[in-house]
Amino acid sequence: MTSKSLRIAIIGGGIAGTAAANALKVRGIRADVYEQASEFAEVGAGIGLRPPSVNCFKKWGLYDALEKVTSRSDLMEIIQGDDQVLIRESWPVLTDDKTDAYARLIHRADVLDTLISGVPADQLHINHRLTEIKDHGTYSEVTFANGKKIEADIVIAADGIRSPIRTQIFGQHDPIYSGYLAHRVLIPFEDALGMSSEENILRIYVDGDNSFYLLPLEKRKQVSVDITVPGEFAWRPELTKEQIMESITGFGPTLQKIVENIPLEDIVTRPLCDLEPISKWSTNTITLIGDAAHAMLHNQGQGANMAIQDAEVLAEAISEAVAGTKTVAQCLENYEEQRKPITKLYQELSRLFPTDQAETAFPEKAHF
Repeated sequence: MTSKSLRIAIIGGGIAGTAAANALKVRGIRADVYEQASEFAEVGAGIGLRPPSVNCFKKWGLYDALEKVTSRSDLMEIIQGDDQVLIRESWPVLTDDKTDAYARLIHRADVLDTLISGVPADQLHINHRLTEIKDHGTYSEVTFANGKKIEADIVIAADGIRSPIRTQIFGQHDPIYSGYLAHRVLIPFEDALGMSSEENILRIYVDGDNSFYLLPLEKRKQVSVDITVPGEFAWRPELTKEQIMESITGFGPTLQKIVENIPLEDIVTRPLCDLEPISKWSTNTITLIGDAAHAMLHNQGQGANMAIQDAEVLAEAISEAVAGTKTVAQCLENYEEQRKPITKLYQELSRLFPTDQAETAFPEKAHF
């Protein structure tokens, strides 16, 4: 099997899917990305890209583009009230380079835009919503709602926490609701009322287990606000401004003023859900990646990072099929075996909410 004869379909054009396309591209392997929406777009909060993920962008030839839309952060703080700093801590080292104690702060949309810039336009297909997938053992057949059908030697399911592919092939794995809602919004830097740091420090204000993230996005001149508080489950919750304000009474007066000043229509509210670890990710022709494989809560900021790192490991494994040293089935099994332990760890760690009793901002430090 050669790189030209290998047919790869990536279902889902988010961070995981476009990362996989880039990781394969640099190895000379084509992969077509099928996105159900009418455009490639990403919503959500700002995140910290960790050094292992940044190193992937370097391998994929995208670091210069990434650097233009990110800023380096060396510290994170956990704060009680408006000003009582409980923890001020450097980011953990997750590579063999002891100087890699940093993160690059970025909005999820800018991550996706950077990844899309690396994928040839003829490999990106919008308005393709998967309705059915059939695994024939040596290849898979995919049917889309627009009537198109394709066959692929490898199907990479990057279709999110409610993955239709996972359900059809591996059975039902329902998302687990954490009991918390996340209210997210981008605001101009000045609207943070001095509470967000110009030093590119991620600040997490805590009220018991409730948290109020202010993540500065220097290149955008904005601050990503993420308020995590208890709430009733709905995939698209509709709350009044009064309900949101009532849920944050335990935070300091300046934080409450920030939210009071934000128009309700600017706030996106989503339930925080994850998955229990899944015993099997792959068949001989299909594999899961990113949230489809191991959705996790946002607390350690590792969901997008794990998806990016999945992509690099998966592409390297697939390259062995092209080289003829392993079968496709063996490659997918190898990928799964490499990624399961680390993603399971972060799924567990992500369930630890930052609190005013925390001893560290980074529980992962105990494991590395």
